[in-house]
Amino acid sequence: MSTRRHPALSAAAALLLVATQLGLAYYTPRAHTPQLLLLFGLGTLAYVALLHYRLPLRAGLLLALLLRLLWLPATPALSDDYHRFRWDGALVAAGQNPFLHRPDEYQAGGGGLTGPLQLTSQLYQHLNSPHYYSVYPPVCQALFGLAVRLFPASELAQIIVLRLALLLAEAATALLLVRLLRRFGQPPERAFLYLLHPLVVTELMGNLHFEAVVISGVLGALWLLTRGRLRWAAGALALGVAAKLTPLLALPLLLRRLSWRHTMLFGLALGAVLAAAFLPFASAALLRNIGRSLDLYFHSFEFNASVYYLLRAIGYRLTGYNEIARLGTGLAAAAALGVLLLMVLEHRPTLATLPRAALLAFTLYYLLATTVHPWYLTPLVALSCFTDWRYPAAWAALATLSYAAYRTAAYQENLGLVALEYLGVLLVALWDWRRSRAASRAEHLMTPAAL
Repeated sequence: MSTRRHPALSAAAALLLVATQLGLAYYTPRAHTPQLLLLFGLGTLAYVALLHYRLPLRAGLLLALLLRLLWLPATPALSDDYHRFRWDGALVAAGQNPFLHRPDEYQAGGGGLTGPLQLTSQLYQHLNSPHYYSVYPPVCQALFGLAVRLFPASELAQIIVLRLALLLAEAATALLLVRLLRRFGQPPERAFLYLLHPLVVTELMGNLHFEAVVISGVLGALWLLTRGRLRWAAGALALGVAAKLTPLLALPLLLRRLSWRHTMLFGLALGAVLAAAFLPFASAALLRNIGRSLDLYFHSFEFNASVYYLLRAIGYRLTGYNEIARLGTGLAAAAALGVLLLMVLEHRPTLATLPRAALLAFTLYYLLATTVHPWYLTPLVALSCFTDWRYPAAWAALATLSYAAYRTAAYQENLGLVALEYLGVLLVALWDWRRSRAASRAEHLMTPAAL
């Protein structure tokens, strides 16, 4: 980021970013693709300008808070997942297990089961996954249940409760980013890479995605590890895992940063907290239904992928049909092996380099995934604050092109736009690599041995 400051241009960029977020929050249905992409594009230009004309830390943090508060009373227009949040929340509030039955098994869906009064036919008609078991882990379910219990008859009030919970998570993330960056000797203003990113604000606060909890849990674990609070760090990471399972990818990277004794203690504490989180939902069918959901994710769902789409095209040419059943398993296995290889080959692993290694692990996982929704990329943007790499921020910005798939009710992807997205990511990644090589050469020339 530039060290130059230009208050007038920064103020103009901030106003533009605020205006684009207001437009996305209140005036842009998901199907209005040109308007949506225009607002995201203008917001991204404002974001880049704010990073270039370096904002003072306090001003940037206040702007980040304002951007999130703008969404507080808005009904999500770019995602309909919140209807499932309300469905699961009604079950949790009524003391029922949301993992046991699909929505179509209830009377509202014509299946015969009797659920709480909030499971109306009208709500059922809004669900985008009525034939699937719930995929939301315990932390999410607890918040869904809290929102319904507090305001059983008000959709907007339930949305606001969830937003306030995510706002707390984002506030924790802001604090942790600033403290960790200072601890690792980096400028705290790097936190704006994440905190001011238009996609981050829109997807997490606007569309109510719980990657916000994942990110705060992962960063909280890292902060506590730097303080030597091993058990508390395991609890913080467990919080993130209990919101979404993907932080488990980072576990192998801890093996070379902790002694075997500390690794065992960390693993036991993590397992204990996760067991306690899942205990209220424990049943004979829990693992089976979660397994079914994971099977659908790896072997049926496909959206905005990169490597998988290339291999799928080859498979169509060779066999004439979609090879997702084989490709999904193979790519997941390749991602797991890649993370293990990264663990083995990592040079001089420390807690300061853990965000960089975790970023590489997440990058590999999503490059090989069959489904990459834009909000999946927000943890990459957070981790990139600790590096000089800008491809995660570029990837998140370009991933907004995937919204073009929703311009019709058929949800038809434009593979040309998908190709444009990943070409842009590749170009920025190559630029990052060249800058990294140049910096390494310059550092080598400045060493006493070289002089």
